Amino acid sequence: MLLTLAGCAALERASDRWWEARRDSSAQAPDPATTPEPVIQVYAARTVGWRGVFGVHTWVALKPTGAPAYRRYEVIGWGVDRGAPAIRVDRTGPDNHWFGSRPELLVDARGDGVGELITRVEMAVARYPYTATYRTWPGPNSNTFVAWIGREVPELRLHLPPTAIGKDYLPNGAPVGRTPGGRGGQVSLLGLAGVLAGWDEGIELNLLGLTFGLDVLSPALKLPVAGRVGISPSPARAAR
Repeated sequence: MLLTLAGCAALERASDRWWEARRDSSAQAPDPATTPEPVIQVYAARTVGWRGVFGVHTWVALKPTGAPAYRRYEVIGWGVDRGAPAIRVDRTGPDNHWFGSRPELLVDARGDGVGELITRVEMAVARYPYTATYRTWPGPNSNTFVAWIGREVPELRLHLPPTAIGKDYLPNGAPVGRTPGGRGGQVSLLGLAGVLAGWDEGIELNLLGLTFGLDVLSPALKLPVAGRVGISPSPARAAR
């Protein structure tokens, strides 16, 4: 029943004229003019069209100490097959609606020590191995990119939603790796099948890119389409 309701809601949004949908700020990123401290935020929003029934698009926004604006990094597939870079920078604001979908804040790290983490995130962006490749399924895609950042900077304690299809596509085809949250491990066959166990994520089973799991820390079931069914975790704070 929950899967049906979630699917119907997503399909209703997918039927909208997505190119006319709102893309303004969701008012979740602190104003740089009144927030001199460094900030790292990670967001997830349901994707455009029918893909939004199954998955989300994720991105990271950074604001160094005293910076007048954010720098937003994300992977977008549009145009990659024609030579456009997969990583796009500052395409829109740090917390903007994604074609009608209000983003969920996954990480909100500020203050002492975050400036150093920003440098490490930017280094991870520069090392991303799929700068000229994009595949919606099973990856590499936007969620592969953000999961890569989480693994490279485990202090972010990144907990990606089960609808982040592509998060289990491990870099360079590796069969084993660290979880995006940094405090666990996973086995994955090119993002098509695998298992994951981590302090932040709980236990997950990946079948053809779809996640089934149980979150113990913030009790919830993890299901395709519906996402989390239970307690929603608070945005992660970077480990000091």
